Amino acid sequence: MGEVPRIPRLLGLAGLLPQAAFLLLAYFGPDDLQEAAQPLAALYAGLIFTFLGGAWWGIAAGAPAAERRGGLAWLWIASVVPSLIVLAVLTLWLGSRLPLEPVLVVLGAGLLIALGVDSRIGSLAPRWWMSLRAPLSIGLGAMTIAIALA
Repeated sequence: MGEVPRIPRLLGLAGLLPQAAFLLLAYFGPDDLQEAAQPLAALYAGLIFTFLGGAWWGIAAGAPAAERRGGLAWLWIASVVPSLIVLAVLTLWLGSRLPLEPVLVVLGAGLLIALGVDSRIGSLAPRWWMSLRAPLSIGLGAMTIAIALA
């Protein structure tokens, strides 16, 4: 992570703090905060997952291949998938058709699977992209799944 510029490194790591707080609350907090930790963690994981899709959209838009017909179609498609997943699972949960634990697992798994897209972006992203993305996705994905198990 040392090759990642200071500002994205610090802001990225700071982005793990809310989920870490929810994880601690889910396991060790007072009863009322334990109850709030899972829905807040699901909302936060969903926000970050959709943010990641937005980052992919921006990378695709800035790539020279974006001007070619069909260029980077896979990345354009991948960039909207997180938002669709988040919308689906949160809608099912809010409609009381899906318990919160599977929602957290889906969101956590989605964050982990997103590393496949990140790694495929290759030279379109800054050279330090994976050095930043791997610990952030693994950290947030694992914490989100751990909160599901609380």
